[in-house]
Amino acid sequence: MIEVRKAEDRGHANHGWLDSYHSFSFADYYDSRHMGFGPLRVINEDRIDGGSGFGTHGHRNMEIISYVLDGELAHKDSMGTGSVIRPGDVQRMSAGRGVMHSEYNHAQDRKTHFLQIWIEPDKFGTEPGYEEKHFGVEEKRGKLRLIASPDGADGSVSIHQDARMYAGLFDGAESAELALAKDRRAYVHVARGTVKANGVELRAGDALKLSGEAGLALTDGQGAEVIVFDLP
Repeated sequence: MIEVRKAEDRGHANHGWLDSYHSFSFADYYDSRHMGFGPLRVINEDRIDGGSGFGTHGHRNMEIISYVLDGELAHKDSMGTGSVIRPGDVQRMSAGRGVMHSEYNHAQDRKTHFLQIWIEPDKFGTEPGYEEKHFGVEEKRGKLRLIASPDGADGSVSIHQDARMYAGLFDGAESAELALAKDRRAYVHVARGTVKANGVELRAGDALKLSGEAGLALTDGQGAEVIVFDLP
């Protein structure tokens, strides 16, 4: 089964300081057909105005991954972690039994554009945790680079779920394939540019759901940045 989720069909909320597109039901956006995909629960494409951000708020029992496309995002949490992430950085916060945090764009003259991703954990009530890794352009050029996994394989950040997250950059003849086990599914999100996934042309904000497929093939990219999830 292959199903396309077009960018323009996503939920949308513009709060002035925050312009956000929701791939799945989130906050005031509800669609019973799009509640998640396996344990993948949230992909929000957020743009935060300069000098703005999310004030201190709480999370519980969720693996939260931030992937910056442009600008920078400052993070501070109740675990004592404080950092600023930029393009190429992948930040993982395991909320576990509960954590408070804030996210802010301190650059007054530049928006921050990032993906906020939530994955449901396979265990509840765990110790909260934080991890951050950088993956350079050369690691993602013309390939799918593992950036999150249950065991931190290949230097990826580790998450409490049998899920794997990849990032890749594709232009021209560059291509990549990902084999899928019989009991696995995949979700492809195009962060920018255009690309063909199993022959289906996708544009920025589009997504492709695959289940019962032997694998994924990415081809014909034009300035494409692609996020792929291998899910139970």
